[in-house]
Amino acid sequence: MSSNEAQGSGRTLKLNYKRTFIIGFAFFGILLMWQVYDNYASSFLSELFMGALHKSNPEDVQYLVGIMMAIDNLAALIMMPIFGNLSDKTETKIGKRMPFILIGTFACAIVFPFMPVAFHYNNLVALIILMAVTVFFAMMYRNPAVALMPDLTPKPLRSKANGIINIMGYIGGAVPTLLGMFLVLSKYLGEKEPGSWQDHNIWVIEIPFLLASVLMIVSVLVLFFLIKENKIKEEIKDDLIAGEKEAEIEDSVEEDAPMSKANKTMLILILIAEFFWFMADNGIGTFMTNYTRYHLQASTSALSVNTIISGLMSVVGFVCGGIIASKIGRKWTLTSGLLLTLAAYVVWFILGLTIKPNGNFPIYIYAIFAVKGFGMSLVHVNSFPMVVELCNAKKIGKFTGLYYASSMLAQTITPTLIGLLLLTDGFGFDLLPLYALVCIAISTGIFFFVKSVKLNKTKIKVGLEALDQDD
Repeated sequence: MSSNEAQGSGRTLKLNYKRTFIIGFAFFGILLMWQVYDNYASSFLSELFMGALHKSNPEDVQYLVGIMMAIDNLAALIMMPIFGNLSDKTETKIGKRMPFILIGTFACAIVFPFMPVAFHYNNLVALIILMAVTVFFAMMYRNPAVALMPDLTPKPLRSKANGIINIMGYIGGAVPTLLGMFLVLSKYLGEKEPGSWQDHNIWVIEIPFLLASVLMIVSVLVLFFLIKENKIKEEIKDDLIAGEKEAEIEDSVEEDAPMSKANKTMLILILIAEFFWFMADNGIGTFMTNYTRYHLQASTSALSVNTIISGLMSVVGFVCGGIIASKIGRKWTLTSGLLLTLAAYVVWFILGLTIKPNGNFPIYIYAIFAVKGFGMSLVHVNSFPMVVELCNAKKIGKFTGLYYASSMLAQTITPTLIGLLLLTDGFGFDLLPLYALVCIAISTGIFFFVKSVKLNKTKIKVGLEALDQDD
């Protein structure tokens, strides 16, 4: 039976893996760039601020690093909903999302490689300006790129589709990490003394940025030539209509009616919980390089290995997340991921207090990040589908903006908050795991109040049957 034939009271839906994989090239480019950005930006800023203010202790400038990283995220917080709404209302021959994806990606790819040039020549002002321009164009294409998946995927299939999209993103993130580990970080960026990065040839830090820009352009060209947005939407319109009727939400979503009270409550709780898990996740992501260099006094080449291990476990979680959600529902799959992450942070905090730094990267952190990677992948693969489940097809860009507004608000606050905490007596990089632990604990507590909705009744093809594509 094809995906267009009725099966009992519902339709038989199947995920088009090939199309979803190609759509994933958009997220491939996004995480590719952000992995490089996160790996380098905070340390670039740390060393330039230390030089400008004549400081020798890295912790003395972390509040400034946090503010700079927060300003970037504040701009994203404002821009992403704007571009989401604009793309919802845009109609062109190449689709509503594609114009934003193309312009944003190409502009970002041109500007991005100049960041390490500004750092190499010790120009703090130029670095900050280039970071701001990069973030602006990245936000122009990020919301539309993410919204493209739910645009072209029926609601009951979105967790599985989001798993594939996230795998593509993590592959993108792994590319610069692998390059850094084997070609750059292991030889040059493992230096522990502030200022050491600037003492080497500029190409040492330029290579990951150039590679990111080239692959961003390649990925967006693949997306543009293989995904005909308007054509696909017309071909699958019946499946999209069927999916609307089988959403995992308390009240059905009507085309032009306002949100019901129950759905609005569900949305608010999800966004608040998301805010706190991103407070934890971004806090670790922003300061992990500095935690490794300045607290552990360890080589950042080991941090690259840690990132790869966490990424591999995330991929496992992305594969499993949609499958688990189809059995126990998205809420309990996501809650399980939060609990795993909470357990990982508890262990990290306890071991961090009992085992003193000795200049080596602790082996236990590899295991902690493996568990964290798997746990947070269960969260990410289901959270975005839960949010866009609450809207109709005309508002996907807007609700994508709400989802990212919550995450960007967290990413605006958390770097500044940690930077300010580092200025206080008694709070050092050693308490970074405690900070993340508290945030995840709050997030988990809030998510328990999210309504657990009975699983949909749509028949979804699985196994070999699901691989039988019509096109």
